[in-house]
Amino acid sequence: MALHPLHGLVEQLAPQPIIFIGGKGGVGKTTTAAALASYYANQGKKTLIVSTDPAHSLGDVLNTKLNNAKTAISPYLDAIELNPDVIVDEHFAQVERTITSYANPDMMPKIREHLRLSKSAPGAQEAAMLESMCQHLVAAADAGYEHIIFDTAPTGHTLRLLVLPEMMGAWTDGLLAQQRRQAKLRSVATHLDSHNQKGNQTKNHQNDVANPFATKKSDRWEQAVSVLEKRKQLFRQAGLLLHDRTQTAIVLVMTADVLPLAETKRAIEQLEDSKLTPAAIVINQLISTTQSDEFWRRRAERQQQLMQDIEKNFSKYPLYPIYLQQTDVRGTDALSRLLSTVSQ
Repeated sequence: MALHPLHGLVEQLAPQPIIFIGGKGGVGKTTTAAALASYYANQGKKTLIVSTDPAHSLGDVLNTKLNNAKTAISPYLDAIELNPDVIVDEHFAQVERTITSYANPDMMPKIREHLRLSKSAPGAQEAAMLESMCQHLVAAADAGYEHIIFDTAPTGHTLRLLVLPEMMGAWTDGLLAQQRRQAKLRSVATHLDSHNQKGNQTKNHQNDVANPFATKKSDRWEQAVSVLEKRKQLFRQAGLLLHDRTQTAIVLVMTADVLPLAETKRAIEQLEDSKLTPAAIVINQLISTTQSDEFWRRRAERQQQLMQDIEKNFSKYPLYPIYLQQTDVRGTDALSRLLSTVSQ
């Protein structure tokens, strides 16, 4: 397929309000996402850019300190840099509030300890990040944004985020079904107990203490179910948006190198399997075949200026340069030679 002029990318993506930028680490995802966001904002389109990458490079690119709250970059551009640690804390605080509404108070210390340990469980950050991402995704249109652009973490993380709404929706369905079964059993048990133990207040008190989720008020369980129903609806809305090609575009960024090529091929296969075909591919850091020696001289001079900053900032550490190679470094022999190459 022929290469297209870069301005065609903004024209192609203009009708789609939701844009995900993904790809291997270090290929220029953040720069591409920020460039798109800046372009649309300069065209007078209200735009929100959200970084889900723990590397926190978006603030560096925009030259602005960012956090979980919206920061105005320009009249038409807002930016958010999601912090997984903060999001996990907020997520589990919400979980604790929900449990507190119906759990026996005597059990809360153990429940809080369990929740504290759960923050470090595999997938905890992803689940919390997913919910936050879905909230921004669903709320962007209501907030009047014409574009919401996600600067995502490296490819594997992005793929999990894109397919998780469907998985989380199914998981929530299962949990809701389980709660409904438990509610029926509690109703039957309460009905039998009211006939058999009417005068036995001590026995009732013991049952309440033994049951960490004592049913003093049925509406407490309804509150918990309501929270799950809202999460289910949130994931459903996000999933529908992600699979709607008129609403969402997935753009992969790569460089013309062997490893990014291999990873991009795998990513496209996985996305296509999930019915999430990419809208476009950006090949970054290409070198024009017409570059002059002057171009390379200036690039080398710029690198040397930055090397002075590197030596100044990292003076406590040994520094070892690896120079740009003329060919791809593949195989153990080439890799070994890379470390024995004399500095140029």
